[in-house]
Formats: sequence, structure tokens, C-alpha cells
Amino acid sequence: MSIYKKKYERWYKEKVLKNPIPEKSEFYTSSGIKVKTVYVPSDVKGKYFDKIGFPGEYPFTRGIHPTMYRSRLWTIREFSGLGDAFMTNKRLKYLIEHGETGLSIAFDYPTLLGIDSDDPLARGEVGKAGVAISTLEDMKTMLDGINLADISTSMTINGPAAIIWGFYIVTAEINGVSPSSLRGTIQNDILKEYMAQKSFIFPPEPSLKLVIDTFEYGSKYLPQWNPISISGYHIREAGATAVQELAFTLANGLTYVEEAVKRGLDVDDFAPRLSFFFDSSMDFFEEIAKFRAARRIWSKEMKRRFKPKKERSLWLRFHTQTSGVSLTAQQPENNIIRTTIEALAAVLGGTQSLHTNSYDEAYGLPTEKAAMIALRTQEIIAYESNVINAVDPLGGSYYLEWLTDQMEEKVYEYFDKIESMGGVLESIKKGFFQKEIAESAYRLQKEIEEGKRVLVGVNKYVIKEEPEIKVLKIPEYVETRQIRRVKEYKKNRDMSKVESSLNKLRAKANEENLMPYIIDAIKNKATLGEIVNALKEVWGEYVEPIII
Repeated sequence: MSIYKKKYERWYKEKVLKNPIPEKSEFYTSSGIKVKTVYVPSDVKGKYFDKIGFPGEYPFTRGIHPTMYRSRLWTIREFSGLGDAFMTNKRLKYLIEHGETGLSIAFDYPTLLGIDSDDPLARGEVGKAGVAISTLEDMKTMLDGINLADISTSMTINGPAAIIWGFYIVTAEINGVSPSSLRGTIQNDILKEYMAQKSFIFPPEPSLKLVIDTFEYGSKYLPQWNPISISGYHIREAGATAVQELAFTLANGLTYVEEAVKRGLDVDDFAPRLSFFFDSSMDFFEEIAKFRAARRIWSKEMKRRFKPKKERSLWLRFHTQTSGVSLTAQQPENNIIRTTIEALAAVLGGTQSLHTNSYDEAYGLPTEKAAMIALRTQEIIAYESNVINAVDPLGGSYYLEWLTDQMEEKVYEYFDKIESMGGVLESIKKGFFQKEIAESAYRLQKEIEEGKRVLVGVNKYVIKEEPEIKVLKIPEYVETRQIRRVKEYKKNRDMSKVESSLNKLRAKANEENLMPYIIDAIKNKATLGEIVNALKEVWGEYVEPIII
């Protein structure tokens, strides 16, 4: 027994157990990890520098860059996308004018599912929860007046990601910007769709093939673009714990790398451009520990499994978004504080890019005022708090280092379970992830309903009020305008060229990299829905198994 452990046990017996004001109860993180009263050096196992080291050095626990924000701030983003291309163009320019340094675009649900705005299935949903993009003309309008050579763009799209990316690439070329100079990210993480968000289109195998097509194409022609943002965010928002978010996300990431290597790609040609996307929720220290453990686990597994030659191939670079499900409709101004705490955790955890949610998003898409407050939240952290002065300023905290170790240990327990079931794809088919997330979501909701987990203004410190909040509503004319634009686009084109390009796409669906064929179809004015439907004819649609 170490001297620190002996001293802790003596202190706990004499000071805590005999304290006239006893501890109220046992304490746990949001993932259910039991937390002691205080932490001492003996709680941190192993050799300090083997696990932690310096920033910018393997295993990158303390950050991927040696000086982090002392050299360059994280990219400040605000998630934007509403109505049609005209409305979103206006919002993007507004945010750029007020300090945003990277675009982050949300798409409406028909677009996420590869459905054109004029399709009857899209009625009532066009532009409601993001921007409607069905055609090359939509993409050109949305980005009109924005210099794509000077700004990075993140697009949250998965099932039809390759097609939306194609629209972006062609738009840039029309504006005289070479693909090689484009910077940004497509989310393109189809595996987590089957686990959590459910906006999948095709079966898992061909969907995975399409993702690897983007890896291959990007490594050749878009060297500064991230062809994927391996996303834990939607896994977490669906009800997963921080441990589950981290384990499932990293397992997905390793699956993509394995598939790319099987394709014959050199790991050093694509791994440096992989990016991740994490949630930052309200358990402050657990979130920071999650980010630190993520870098360490990823670098260790990449080194062990794939033996890359470039150090950059070991980096885990990530974007963070504050938690949407932590926002409450009750006392909505409280959400400003919640978002600030979550954003601060992301910064202290070493994020490369950050989006802060707006306080009114429990009601709908953010108003300009709410988006501005969210943007200013990041800027105040960056310029007024001085938390950027030191790299990994909480590193060395006995509690944080212990918690980082705990996160890592529990992630590897999940890795073993997933491996025993045959890997990520087989685990999806067996409903493992879906069941784990559903059970976790149920436990969380039950804790809230029973008052075991406090939500200020919801189940404690409740007040009767009618929130005075302006809700952004998308005017009905926007859907009408968008449908008309899509129909006009379809009328004014050479259908023989459209059909020819779609026929080539169908013929090559299972044989070759589809990005050149997708781009050819886009240049010949094929729409998002037409390209998706052509692939459906070959691959079919995925129907999720019923999990009981």
C-alpha cells in the first residue's frame, strides 16, 4: 500500500466518517462511474509520462499541438441552415460578418434522406429543420458571395454525403476555386446512422463502400478536406453515456480505417484527414476526461493496428458541439449558462473546432439574436477568460487523470464486447448499439422523473412562467419557392445527358469509385433525389430490424 493511500484512508476515517456534517450520498458521473471524496497521487496508475507526456507528443493525451491555443484558436462555428438557399446564404453572411471563422451547415430532413424538395414525401418538411438542397443551383445560391478558398465549411450530411460534397466541389470549380484548395468536412459517418440518428438510405455494406470512395477521392484531389467526421454527437444525443459515445465512435472510426486499408489505400494517405465530432454535455470533468482519453486511445490503436509512418496519422482531431438535449424549454435563458459550461469543457479538453448551441433551440431553429449570443459565448471564452494561456491546464489533476484512465478502461471493455460479436457491422445487425443506447436513455429519463438527476427549472426550482421568447418560424412561401425552383431546374436541362450520366452511375455502383460519376451527373444537372434513386435501384433501401 502506497504512502498516499495510507494517508487517504487515515484522513477519510478521521475527518470524513467522523465529520458532524456527513456526506449526503454516493456520487457518480453521468456515465455511472463512482467518484471518491478526494483524489491523491496513488489514484493515478502507471508511469505519468508514458500515459500523459507533453502536448503534441504521443499519445497526445494533452493535445495534438504543442502550443494549442497559444498559437491559434479553435475554429469558431455556428450551426446554420434554415429554409432555402436564399435564407441560409443571408444567415451565413451575417455570422461571418460577426466573427464566425468557419461555416457549419445543417440540412433539412428530406435532404438528409436524399429526397428532392418537390417530392410528395418532402411536403411539410422542406427547410424546416435545416436548409433544403436538391440541385447544383441550390448549392450555388447558398454559397453566393462567399469565398470558398478562404473559409472552411462543415456539412452535417450522411446518407447522401458524397452527392452534397459533389455539389460543393462543382460549385467551387464554377467560382474558379480548385478542389485542391478547398478546406472543410463532410460528416459522412454512416455507421452511427444505423446506431442512433437513423437517416440512413442504403444497406450498410454499399453505404460503407461509398464512404471509402470519398476517402480515396479526397486523398487524390482534395488534400485539405476531411472526408469524414466520425460522430459521437448523435450517439450521445440519442441517449448514450459519455463512455458509450466514446467507445462506439472510436469503434466506428477504426472500422472505417480497416475498410480503407482493405481497399488498398495507404493509411498515411487518408488518416491525417480523418476528423471526429463529439458532444460536450454537462458533466464538466467527465467531458474533459472523455476528450483526453479519446486522443490517447485513438493514437494507441492506430499505432498498434496500422503502423503508420506519419505521426499525423495518429492524431485525433475533433469538432465539438454543445449538447442539444441539455437545453430546456423551461426557463430558456438558463441554457446560456449550460452552453457556456459545455463550451468551456470542450476548450479545456482541446477541441479543434466548436459550435455553441443557441438558448432558444428547445423551441426551434435559432433566431439571429440567440445565434449571436452563442457566438459571443465562444469569443468571451477565447478572449476574456485566459483559459487558453496554458496548454491542458487541468492536466495533472489527480481526479482528472484518474477519470481519464477510467474512461479509457471502460472503452476497452466495450471494444472487447464489439469484437466478440464480430465487429461493428455485425453488432449493428444484431441491434447491440441500438439496445445499449435505448437502455441508457431510459435510465436517464427515469432518473430525471424520480428527481435523482436535477434539471434546474424542470424538476427543481420550478417557476410558473410563460417564457417571452421569439420563435423562428420558416414562412410557408419558402417551401413553395423551393419546390418551384426545383421543378424549373428539372425543366431546363438536357434529359438525355441526365439519363446517360445516371446509367453510368448504376453500371459502376459496385465496381468503381463513384465520386467521378456522381460529379459527372451533377454537371449534367441531375438532382440529389435522382442520383440517390439511381443507386437505390442497384443497392436497395435499408430496413432496420426490429429490436426487442
